[in-house]
Amino acid sequence: MVPSLGVRGTKHDIAGGPDLVLSIRSPKGKRTLILEIGRNGEPRLARQAASQLHRYRESFQGAYGVFVAPYISPKAAEICKGEEIGYVDLCGNCRLSFDDVDIEREGRPNQRGKKRDLRTLYSPRATRVLRVLLAGPGKVWKVTALAKAANVSPGLASNVKKLLANREWIGGDRNGITLERPHELLDEWSSNYSFRRNEPRDFYSLQTPAQIEQGLAEACDAMGVRYALTGFSAASRIAPMVTFQRAFAYVEGHLDEVSARLGLKEVDSGPVVTLLLPYDEGVFHGVQDVEGIQTVSALQAYLDLQGFRGRGEEAARAILEEVLAPTW
Repeated sequence: MVPSLGVRGTKHDIAGGPDLVLSIRSPKGKRTLILEIGRNGEPRLARQAASQLHRYRESFQGAYGVFVAPYISPKAAEICKGEEIGYVDLCGNCRLSFDDVDIEREGRPNQRGKKRDLRTLYSPRATRVLRVLLAGPGKVWKVTALAKAANVSPGLASNVKKLLANREWIGGDRNGITLERPHELLDEWSSNYSFRRNEPRDFYSLQTPAQIEQGLAEACDAMGVRYALTGFSAASRIAPMVTFQRAFAYVEGHLDEVSARLGLKEVDSGPVVTLLLPYDEGVFHGVQDVEGIQTVSALQAYLDLQGFRGRGEEAARAILEEVLAPTW
């Protein structure tokens, strides 16, 4: 509560007008606040609300516009500031600046809607769409073609498009959509990803990681099992920069048969190889043959390495700077 302010009256359900109009009393007299209420506070909705509020001010001379939503993202808050409108959300973030009133509170996290939004955008099938977009930023996609390339339904691809549009990470016209902010997408995805979404199993062997990788490739090829090196094993081929003492690879099923064929012993500590049952077939998107061995894409290697503090983060940064970023 602000002691110097008092609500004198409210109006709502105004045909063709704001969602809510507040008549308040301030030290400088009467003031009108016009409110536009959004279902979420992502940048695109904030920009639309600002446009609406500016238009409503033609009918409410001298009114102060306020965008209201369950959660106002930091980028949306910046948009509101730039458009000289206020904002308020249900998490406690707000900015009201008019007359002698100057209230600002930020940094309150979204406890509900944001988590649900992230679970949707970074669900296994949804990330297949992200992989396709990140593989070729700048390419124009129709939703149906994007869905086919990602092996998902057009409905899911359309939902991902909507979530990305709300963040203003894609652009588009009648010809299709284009990913415009790959760095921002990758940053958010990597902060919501863990290689342990897969099912990792650790093994010990007297062989070196290089010998294990070669043996794994030969065994999987002979058995017709899909596999791909990841983590440090992939980094050493994609952007060589670090030495490592532990091999990493995805194996799609038949993991017991493959490990037995390689003579690996499962252990609880001190592994020299980690084999992962993939959480989704998307991890194999963009697999490449490097020195005769199947290796995950630079994107997947980056995601998996980010979870390893120190040298893993160092290797991930090298992949980003040397391989991913130059294509963006």
